[in-house]
Amino acid sequence: MLTMHNDSTPEVIRAVRLALGRTSPLTAPPTPPQIDETITRLVHTDIGLPELFTRTAQANKMGVQTVSAEELAPRLVDFLRDSNVKTIALADSKLLKDLCVPESLRKAGLQVRTWDQLTLDELYDIDCGITDVWAAVAEVGALVVRGSPEHGRAISLVPPIHVAVVEPKNLMPDLVDLFQRLPSTPNEKFVLITGPSKTADIEMNLVTGVHGPGVVQVFLLQ
Repeated sequence: MLTMHNDSTPEVIRAVRLALGRTSPLTAPPTPPQIDETITRLVHTDIGLPELFTRTAQANKMGVQTVSAEELAPRLVDFLRDSNVKTIALADSKLLKDLCVPESLRKAGLQVRTWDQLTLDELYDIDCGITDVWAAVAEVGALVVRGSPEHGRAISLVPPIHVAVVEPKNLMPDLVDLFQRLPSTPNEKFVLITGPSKTADIEMNLVTGVHGPGVVQVFLLQ
């Protein structure tokens, strides 16, 4: 079973400081300079974020379907059947539960196990991981998945197919917004996903799906 443990980052940092002979109290980091948004911001709030995200995500080779809450479950089942998915790792997400995703998948005859029912080794035998997202960045077509007790990062990284359900409220214009929203605590864990896993050899042959999902499918709620 995959479980979340208390992060030991502060203790590790403290031990490193002591080993280096640094015994003075930690000081707060300097206040970052004010951002001139007329220079840094490339996406403004008057731009349609769903349309922009769809365009940039598709440019990153993600599949994107825009669906209503009622359409999500049947469209998701159709996608999984078309992709020959049999086994699913499902995030223990309130959003997915509210949208009746677990029940719909099981009624369709798919084998569904939630994050807390799987070991990491078992996750490598799963066909598809399904998660919600912490944010989606319209400027670059990126999904932001946050490691949490509901699902660790591996559920979006290990199975060959990753399905992400995106709520409109989690769309943000650009990376300026993302970095302003990121928590400052040192033990937070995030994955920024910009499409299927990509790698290339010395001959510049691009291959997808070698080091992560070969398919990333987004269902964008209206």
